[in-house]
Amino acid sequence: MSEPAGTGGAVGAGAGAPPRVLTVAGSDSGGGAGIQADLKTMLALGVHGMSVVTAVTAQNSLGVQGSWVLPVAAVRAQFRSVVDDIGILAVKTGMLAGAETVAVVAELLAGTPAPVVVDPVGVSTHGDRLLAAEALDVVRTRLLPAATVVTPNLAEVAWLTGIRVAGEADMPRAAAALLAYGPRWVLVKGGHLPADEGAVDLLTDGTEEHWLRTPRLPVPHTHGTGCTLASAVAAYLARGRGVPEAVAAAKEYVTGAIAGGFPLGAGTGPVDHGWRWRTDGGGRASAP
Repeated sequence: MSEPAGTGGAVGAGAGAPPRVLTVAGSDSGGGAGIQADLKTMLALGVHGMSVVTAVTAQNSLGVQGSWVLPVAAVRAQFRSVVDDIGILAVKTGMLAGAETVAVVAELLAGTPAPVVVDPVGVSTHGDRLLAAEALDVVRTRLLPAATVVTPNLAEVAWLTGIRVAGEADMPRAAAALLAYGPRWVLVKGGHLPADEGAVDLLTDGTEEHWLRTPRLPVPHTHGTGCTLASAVAAYLARGRGVPEAVAAAKEYVTGAIAGGFPLGAGTGPVDHGWRWRTDGGGRASAP
């Protein structure tokens, strides 16, 4: 299997190893989002997932009951342990919790030639804050410039830029404001637009525009959608696809995962990361 050029060392990776993708994010004890969702997505899409845990949450279908941030020394050590020995072909970031962690992760990513997908997680699906307010400036000035693709939802767009996206017509202006912070590509996710506008996303690098449209799915169980999409983009980048192709394939995967979302606990259930393995009664999986 060929690897994208310029993606760093792979000391411990044999010729038969699958592409290697690193997630830098928080742990969701309920298994629907965070590190757990990232690793499930990576497995489903045929890459080897590895992790740097930034925080531990006590979390279930009802929300986040507690959160504990790991020391930055632990974050740095995990990253170096994986990258220096195994090597990586793509990185995805999620919950980074605080300004100090964001700064350290940005520093580590700046020295990594692998493509970086930044999911600028600020608030959980349930409305729980997952990033300290004082981290905003560090995200803008240090993390976004390290991103190959940044994948904000509309609430995160407003948090990062101050622009409120009320409809599809506002999305190019929001994307331009995000590009001004330095990422190569921006994917503005329109999943929270009014229902009559469907599920429309805008991917742009300031020159090209790619509009990704799918029907809006009337399903209640969507926990982990953002983590899953960003991880899928990273997985496809690691497999050698260009950014527009990787994002389109990730959108198709996450749409199926949302359609397969299932109830879990008393609140919002997760998307189904293994939906392709459940396409028929024979347990046969479709190609990722």
